[in-house]
Amino acid sequence: MAIGVLIDVPGATQALYDAALQKLIKGKTGTKLSDWPGKGLLMHLAGPTPNGWRVVDVWESEAAFKDFAAILLPILQELKFPEITPQFFPAHKFVRS
Repeated sequence: MAIGVLIDVPGATQALYDAALQKLIKGKTGTKLSDWPGKGLLMHLAGPTPNGWRVVDVWESEAAFKDFAAILLPILQELKFPEITPQFFPAHKFVRS
């Protein structure tokens, strides 16, 4: 079952997000899901909030997200990203184009 993942990062900026993304995708464009490491990412959205940065993802499963997080967390630590706590919720409906 697909899951939604909501991550709010108070104090984060677009520059910090972009730096993490470049390390994560290793020079690819990042505009295709196939550019991202791991398997199971169905949708990614990121943008500013009044207090920082927000990421909204849809993953095939929580296990797929956790495999991805094992790749992502060392990058976030290296860049001194603020601590994050993902919020998971089951996807009742996910519509693809």
